[in-house]
Amino acid sequence: MQDVEGPLVDAAWLERNLGDPDLVVADVRWRPDGSAAKAFEEGHILGAVLVDVDRDLAAPAYQGPGRHPLPPPDAFAERMSALGIRNEDTVVAYDDASSSHAARLWWMLRATGHRAYVLDGGLPAWPGHRVKGTPVARNRARFFATPWPRDRIASAEHVREQLDRGGVVLDARAPERYRAEQEPIDRVAGHIPGARNAPFAENVDPDTQRFRSPEALRATFASLGAEDGAAIVYCGSGLTATQLVLAMERAGLSSPRLYEGSWSDWITDDRRPVATGPDPG
Repeated sequence: MQDVEGPLVDAAWLERNLGDPDLVVADVRWRPDGSAAKAFEEGHILGAVLVDVDRDLAAPAYQGPGRHPLPPPDAFAERMSALGIRNEDTVVAYDDASSSHAARLWWMLRATGHRAYVLDGGLPAWPGHRVKGTPVARNRARFFATPWPRDRIASAEHVREQLDRGGVVLDARAPERYRAEQEPIDRVAGHIPGARNAPFAENVDPDTQRFRSPEALRATFASLGAEDGAAIVYCGSGLTATQLVLAMERAGLSSPRLYEGSWSDWITDDRRPVATGPDPG
């Protein structure tokens, strides 16, 4: 199996390599109501393994910063082992939400030194879209625990320091959540004062869900002051912000830090300021 430059593979590459024993395809669709497993049963890429975001890619809510804190390394290793993912495997993750959930698995694997990619365009890009079939039961594998690299993760204090020195902080949520016009999940609406809005959905073509060109993404991040990638990114709980990390890597920029707890962590301390309204520009 040939390595691919960058974080993405297309459907043609995946189709060519689908039978490789060292390749694992991961369905990382997520639904707030917990119905991702039902969607998987209704159709998925043949041979894919279902990765449950809440169970496999996060510790229980607020057992760490925010609603989706990173699991302890040994817990993540246990879940990957139980899913049949080996240390040496190459993982291709997909979803149906602009790659915003698949990117979470991609980020966790890449941050700990594993080979991982995201299927550009997600499930809609796969020929025939959903493919019905009996889920494949993979044998338990050996996946070793690796500490989360602290230089790729930010805390609330890191965010405050970044803003104090004029650094860039990007909010990946939809504009209406950023502006506090809607808040369907967290108890407080708004955004971190000084953060710029960089909606993850705008990194992909609205029709194909495929990522925009590296040149277009670089221009977008340059307009946000993040042309060197030296930024901190956040979202509601640390899931969809990983898509910004992926988009920056596609753009050829250095990797930003992920604010692990994101907005759901920021608002746990009432002394932290909250802003509303439009992007400061």
